[in-house]
Amino acid sequence: MFEDGLLALKPDNVTYEEAAAVSFGGTTALHFLRKGKIQSARKVLVYGASGAVGTAAVQLANYFGAEVTGVYSTANLELVKSLGADKVVDYTKEDFAKRGELYDIIFDAIGKHSKSNCKNAMAPNGQYVSVAGQGVAKVRTEDLLLLKELMEKGVLKPVIDRLYSFEQMADAHRYVETGHKKGCVAIMVGHDREL
Repeated sequence: MFEDGLLALKPDNVTYEEAAAVSFGGTTALHFLRKGKIQSARKVLVYGASGAVGTAAVQLANYFGAEVTGVYSTANLELVKSLGADKVVDYTKEDFAKRGELYDIIFDAIGKHSKSNCKNAMAPNGQYVSVAGQGVAKVRTEDLLLLKELMEKGVLKPVIDRLYSFEQMADAHRYVETGHKKGCVAIMVGHDREL
């Protein structure tokens, strides 16, 4: 959901595709982290830490001063670490809910877990937030301005797995549906660049 007149200038240090990628993943991550009452010194677990929303969530939680644990698949270990995760859990080898660690916020950035599945890993008064079934992230101009500022400072780095031309949109959708993308897939509308 976008407010009327939602607009922010693109940071000079990122491409149009990178700015577009952050506008979705960043605003969604920011909305749900705030819903989980993000603040400094909280322990945050991001499930799906290598996806479009998850890559932004790891970086934003880190920016807010949280201790971040990223949950990912084996192929994404270096990516999740490079985004600032303090700890990492490979879900193909370990169940984060059975590690004995408690989290103040569990953010399911891909909608794979239910709150009841995460109960054993939630700290007392912990918050569970998920992109699944908890409504649409409301995007506000001030959120875009914060994301712009963080990109300009190099605190928030867009992650784009692949770029496709407008004519390749069907291929882009097929790739996203494989479930193996890292970060975002972007569509280039102009023809001023070669793929």
